[in-house]
Amino acid sequence: MTPAPPRTDRGRLLLVLALATVVTVFTATVPLLRDWFDLRVYYGSIDSWVHHGGRIYDYRVPGTTYGFTYPPFAAVVMLPMALLDLHTAIAAALLLNLAALVLVLRLLTGPAWRHHGWYGWALTACALALFEPLRDTLSFGQVNLLLLALVLTDATLLATGRTRWAGVGIGLAAAIKLTPALFIGLLLVTRRWRAAAVATVVALGATALAASADPGASRFYWTEALWDTDRVGRLGYVSNQSVQGILARLGEPDRAVWAAAVLLVLAVWALRARRAAAAGDWTAAFALTGLAACLVSPITWVHHLVWLLPSFAVLMRTGHSRIAGTLYAVLCTSVVWLWFDDASGVDGFLGSNTYAWITLGLLLWLPAGQQSGDRRTGSRSTSTTTAAPSPAAPAISPASVQPEPASSGTAAATAGGVVAAGGAAAVDVSSDPTGSTRLPALNPQSSSERASSYTADPPPS
Repeated sequence: MTPAPPRTDRGRLLLVLALATVVTVFTATVPLLRDWFDLRVYYGSIDSWVHHGGRIYDYRVPGTTYGFTYPPFAAVVMLPMALLDLHTAIAAALLLNLAALVLVLRLLTGPAWRHHGWYGWALTACALALFEPLRDTLSFGQVNLLLLALVLTDATLLATGRTRWAGVGIGLAAAIKLTPALFIGLLLVTRRWRAAAVATVVALGATALAASADPGASRFYWTEALWDTDRVGRLGYVSNQSVQGILARLGEPDRAVWAAAVLLVLAVWALRARRAAAAGDWTAAFALTGLAACLVSPITWVHHLVWLLPSFAVLMRTGHSRIAGTLYAVLCTSVVWLWFDDASGVDGFLGSNTYAWITLGLLLWLPAGQQSGDRRTGSRSTSTTTAAPSPAAPAISPASVQPEPASSGTAAATAGGVVAAGGAAAVDVSSDPTGSTRLPALNPQSSSERASSYTADPPPS
């Protein structure tokens, strides 16, 4: 029998304090800390480029084989780091990520954010602190939250009919990192021609700007670095939760097999996303795109799975809170790392790919074109139904569908200590080149051998 949630402010405060204590102990002892490794890559590459005449893609974190892997425009965006010392850059990156997280939650919950109160948002903070992709994004100093915020901003513009600037966020995100380019594909398959054109022009313009800033770096990236996955990490490393990662752990190196699997995933995505958009359910359309992007990318480290958050919102909105809570809880466990040393056998095949199976299952099954209570929504209908709030969780606000540009969905819910909010589906860092920051030799993690999503096991030379 489930215990009743506390009904008094005192009881709620005690519960929040207890949960915060458990979360603090858990995050300080169980998860493997990342020591801002990706941010050190960013910082070292920019410092070498600006202050020492080095080339962006030549820099390597001392003692490792890892350097900058993003398109040149990402380096242009990160140029302000050249004005900071490493520790200030780390603090700034943490603040930016937290601000992006707040913006993401604000965009996903919509007007309902005011109704959640301190208790609901305190539970949300505890739940998000446990989510492995999110805590890894923060402790690596990664950029995924910022990209998700850009994409969700566009989703909100499309859903509310303010389409003049729709596509700018997606275009910028795609110029910084290639994975969000699939959202341009979403605009195309859903026939949002203007937004697709804006996103494409912005992405190409940003890429051209980076080429003018450093022609050599751009030439090297687009002709060599882009095609060399070993620069990013070993494909079979357990943190790679993509289709390519599954095949690599099976010992299947044939690229034709991977290409066929990717085409199948994209076909399912295009069909489901188009149907969702036709039903006015842009929440599900963007969520499905985030899922597909994670699956088809050659490398999807665990921290990239912040793109799954909108899917949990769709589950909550359509009345599948238990499924959402269960899947979210699994993504908090770091379970895939149990097969860090050996992913062979049936248990290795199933267990080491747990997060990829969740992503694939959501792509195939995620409810689309539905409102809360499984009510279908037409592309020109308007829903104002709101789920009744409970004392244990913020209220869930279903997607509202606008006349033409379609709808934005909002949801925030707590399930098993997990709050997921969704509205639409919205590398790496360096050590101090001066030697002022100590880095472990070949291992950037601070707690154990398997701490890094991709650095604990350097790629073959």
